[in-house]
Amino acid sequence: MTPDQAIEVARAALMLMLTISGPMLIAALIVGVLIGLLQALTQVQEMTLTFVPKLLVLGLVMLVSLPMMGHALGAFMDRVADAIIAR
Repeated sequence: MTPDQAIEVARAALMLMLTISGPMLIAALIVGVLIGLLQALTQVQEMTLTFVPKLLVLGLVMLVSLPMMGHALGAFMDRVADAIIAR
C-alpha cells in the first residue's frame, strides 16, 4: 500500500466516523440546549434532569439511524476489502 492509499483510507475512515456519529451528536446537542433553556427559564437547577431525555433521544436516534450506519460500514468494508485484494 502506497502512502497516498493509506492517507485516502484514513481520510475515508474519518469521514465515516463523522457520518455515523453525526446524527447522535446533533441530537444530543439539540436536547442539551433545549433542556438548558428549560432549566434557565424555570430556574430548576437539577443536574440529573439532562441525562434521561438525552439517553432517550440518543436511543431513538440510534434505532432510526442503524440502517444508515450498517450500510455505511458495509460500504467502507467493501472498499477496504477490494483494496486488500487488489494489492
